[in-house]
Amino acid sequence: MAFATTSDRVRLFYEVTGQGSPIVFAHEFGGNHWSWEPQVGYFSRRHQCVTYSARGYPPSDVPESVEQYSQARAADDIIDVMSAAGIEKAHIVGLSMGAFACVHAALRHPERVLSAVIAGAGYGSEKEHQESFRKNSEQVARGFEERGAEGFARLYAESASRVQFQEKDPRGWALFAERLAKHPVRGAANTMRGVQMRRPSLYDLEDALSAMQVPMLVVVGDEDDHSIQPGIFLKRTVPRSGLVMFPKTGHTLNLEEPALFNRMVAEFIAQVEAGRWGPRDPRADPRQIMRAD
Repeated sequence: MAFATTSDRVRLFYEVTGQGSPIVFAHEFGGNHWSWEPQVGYFSRRHQCVTYSARGYPPSDVPESVEQYSQARAADDIIDVMSAAGIEKAHIVGLSMGAFACVHAALRHPERVLSAVIAGAGYGSEKEHQESFRKNSEQVARGFEERGAEGFARLYAESASRVQFQEKDPRGWALFAERLAKHPVRGAANTMRGVQMRRPSLYDLEDALSAMQVPMLVVVGDEDDHSIQPGIFLKRTVPRSGLVMFPKTGHTLNLEEPALFNRMVAEFIAQVEAGRWGPRDPRADPRQIMRAD
């Protein structure tokens, strides 16, 4: 088993599969390093794939103090894993919590990031829902503490943006819920309170995002309601960004629609590596409807 040691002395478990240009996958709150199996099996044919478990997710360390969990730390953890694996630059792919970590890694360490896939990002960013998101995050943290992971996992796994996965792929969803039920309570509660509740809104990062030159692909499910508007915001703000929306799809994008997800990400990475994922053509003025003069 391979481990990276972060600057604050937390050990993070990681796995490396395949050869080629590197891709690092950052998982969501409800997942772990296993969440990317459909992607590792596909991309490791021509890429070096790195998956890891975030702090609070065994076999990585589970720090006891909530102060050891933050959005900045989650972003830097990606870079620490890359360094431990001997990777100077990588494409980074994240879902939800992992997508936020990828956004911040691209902002904090652009020299280490070849491109970023930002899937299902937005929860807590909408200003009108920000306070209710924080309250809901505290409820989730308490749910794990009061019911235990095994008692709370199925309820969480049947959230409004996850039932789409359950409907399409009952076996895959059941495995997702089973793995979530093994999540340590302290890790879940600290992650919710230290990372989710405290992270800044994407809208608060507008100036930094508008100056960022890292190529970005934003992926959103059309039934993942609280990621849609933030996804559109990222498309309109990040210069070298593209947006794709999956139909009849919820939050767990890479597991719910693995073939479509893999195809979109593969095309994006191919275009980036060919130097063909540039900023928007200045002639494509969003204020113009039809050219008349």
